[in-house]
Amino acid sequence: MRRRDDRGSATLELAVAMPAVVLLLAVVLSGADVVVAQVGCVDAARAGARAAARGEDAAVVRASALAVAPRGASVTVGGGGGSVVVAVSSRRAALGRFGGSVLTAATARAAVEPAAAGGTP
Repeated sequence: MRRRDDRGSATLELAVAMPAVVLLLAVVLSGADVVVAQVGCVDAARAGARAAARGEDAAVVRASALAVAPRGASVTVGGGGGSVVVAVSSRRAALGRFGGSVLTAATARAAVEPAAAGGTP
């Protein structure tokens, strides 16, 4: 009776499975990058809205939002009727140059404080 030779089968299995593991790792890391960018957009919009509610001018509001925002983000400031709106958006590459891009965005609204609007504190 001849015995079957299994030498090299573990190496073959590893060679077949390794690309799938690397691809899965790339997808997970890309997803984590998008989530971190989304949280950064939310934080930046909130920081900008707080600065605008205190009565800071638009340049200071943009600077405070961009200080917290993800790299390459854009900030818009608007409002009226006693409130301010700050929107932050950032485009992130999914899977590097092999995937598309994902837009992460957040908007924050805050009421203008009475002292900032010229009212009594």
